[in-house]
Amino acid sequence: MNRATRRVPALLFGGWLAGFGGGDCLAQGGAEVGEWRHYGGDLGSTKYSPLDQIDATRFDRLVIAWRWASVDAWMSRTVAGGEWRAPSKVVFDDWKRDQPELWRGGLAPRISSLKVTPLMVDGVLYVVTPLYQAAAIDAATGETLWVYNPKSIESGTPAMSLLWNHRGAAYWSESGEDGKEFNGRIFWGTGDGWLIAVDAASGRPIDGFGDGGRLDLMHGVPRVRRGERDYLNALTYSCASPPIVVGDVVITGSSISDRRITKEAPPGDVRAFDVRTGELRWTFHTVPRKGEHGYDTWEDGSAEYSGNTNVWTMMSADAERGLVYLPIGTPTNDFYGGHRLGDNLYAESLVAVDARTGERAWHFQTVRHGLWDYDLPAAPNVVDIVVGGRKIEAVAQITKQGFVFVFDRATGEPVWPIEERAVPASDMPGERAAPTQPFPTRPPPFEAQGIREDDLIDFTPELRQEALEIARGYRLGPLYTPPSLSSEGGTQGTIQRPGLGGGANWWGGAVDPETGFLYVPSRDSMTVVVFYTPDPQEGGSVRYTHRSAGGVAGPRELPLLKPPYSRLTAIDLGRGEIAWMRPTGDGGDVRRHEALAQLDLPPLGGEGVTGPLVTRTLVLLGEAPGGRRGGRLGRLVARDKATGEVVGTVELPGTPIGTPMTYLHEGRQYIALTVSGSPPELVALALPESR
Repeated sequence: MNRATRRVPALLFGGWLAGFGGGDCLAQGGAEVGEWRHYGGDLGSTKYSPLDQIDATRFDRLVIAWRWASVDAWMSRTVAGGEWRAPSKVVFDDWKRDQPELWRGGLAPRISSLKVTPLMVDGVLYVVTPLYQAAAIDAATGETLWVYNPKSIESGTPAMSLLWNHRGAAYWSESGEDGKEFNGRIFWGTGDGWLIAVDAASGRPIDGFGDGGRLDLMHGVPRVRRGERDYLNALTYSCASPPIVVGDVVITGSSISDRRITKEAPPGDVRAFDVRTGELRWTFHTVPRKGEHGYDTWEDGSAEYSGNTNVWTMMSADAERGLVYLPIGTPTNDFYGGHRLGDNLYAESLVAVDARTGERAWHFQTVRHGLWDYDLPAAPNVVDIVVGGRKIEAVAQITKQGFVFVFDRATGEPVWPIEERAVPASDMPGERAAPTQPFPTRPPPFEAQGIREDDLIDFTPELRQEALEIARGYRLGPLYTPPSLSSEGGTQGTIQRPGLGGGANWWGGAVDPETGFLYVPSRDSMTVVVFYTPDPQEGGSVRYTHRSAGGVAGPRELPLLKPPYSRLTAIDLGRGEIAWMRPTGDGGDVRRHEALAQLDLPPLGGEGVTGPLVTRTLVLLGEAPGGRRGGRLGRLVARDKATGEVVGTVELPGTPIGTPMTYLHEGRQYIALTVSGSPPELVALALPESR
């Protein structure tokens, strides 16, 4: 369908929303009262805080207030406050020797991907680690208050992960008539498919929630069984992103292993559970069941066996309307759809559902019959904007391919026209690509799309010629050029740009509710898919799947494409225009390459980046070194919100990993983010205390 389809918009849910505890802020107002109660600061994932104690004039004075070492370096034997056991390496080595079948590729768990963004409520920070442990941390000192270990690692490697990771938790509490909070709870999903609920004060499981504080998320999901592993020896169903709590329901998505040799896979059903009891309240079928809207977009009955199509990333919500926004991913198989012909709703769609019932309010499919792994990678941003003098309560969804789709968040009507444009056909045997795809007319893309010879590096004539010779071995084309087979004497496949990782990814964007600006960090990337036909004797039931999906090296270890290689883009959502774009980093190893040493080059980008954080005066971004020869670990960079100019930097003790957040405690503003190390750490920065 060419337009968003919708039902009657949800109404205000009076008494139900009045059940919110803890002074929950509105969906797009930013984090309130100096706390950070949701992954994105508020339910609308603005990643905005009005705090301004740390501004451009003081930013360079920031110091490390405290450092918290990940408890994954040690495994707790009991629930909160219990005794501790030997370092995790010893534990993992024992398991690797005694139970090698637990670990994907024979690799024991790795604790380095501490991607979490902490929550902060009433002077306590809450985190979830790559090994799915939750911890409470004193906001002033970094002292560990409690740890809960659900022992997820004992089930083996989680779905879709050689680097174990988790992005965070959700918080809920009740409020009495006097406004005081009680019954605070922390919720998160695990690598072995459980939804955990613990007491926020003690870390102990909630006895009245599910079975002793946990729910089996695999229960009731078709084509998945507890303990089942795929042919790569990983679990098929996990959770790596925080759930979201709206009213009195906790809503969760899932990470589902891409069963690359089978056309059959578990579907990514999104479910809501009662926050007090764990009772299932509703299920939204991301692959429609027979008789449901969208079922006929899966031809030849392929909805009966197709899967994935899951919300593996974060969600957002409009609390006033009781709407939850689901950013949904690609179906099985990521790059070959010959076994699931048709548009494949609700794959790669933004779907708004009623938080009370799970009923669909509206949806828009951003990619039809996806062949590029262009999952919707991040929570959409909820923000009020003014367009042509008219206030619009909007929701903005960024994509891996570099688009921003902006909708009226109540009705799903596009704020600006979205055009259907013809795209290239596929020549893969048995495949039929969609003939058109939706293209927003505004805002312009924030990343480069597609690849032509003019996009190849031209630092010097010699490098340009070498890049041309490399590119001639591949199929080039515009955005949505389908993947292709390699052949002897022909091309080695299609270069897809942006690649499967984007563009943008899970870190998402941030919005300033005061100006309507959206800030999006992104990177220039490309992917070439190498296909093969799996052996039916090994369980293969798909005609083609991918052996690998990687980039293409340019001449002399330089990039194949022109810079910038990473960037931060500010988009004026009221005008539908790019306000500014700044490369993130000077170019790292590229700038220092011997072939370019004599050239006077502008900033090239290339820094690894975290998600953005916006305050009243600044936009902040963690930046990693742009190469092996950089000589530094990482830094936190502050930019002017209106111009993008750097106004301050602070060196970090490691490479930044997770999206930063900020909070106020006892009159002092802190900025906290995770950084690499052995073990990785959560670091809190603040201005020096006055003496």
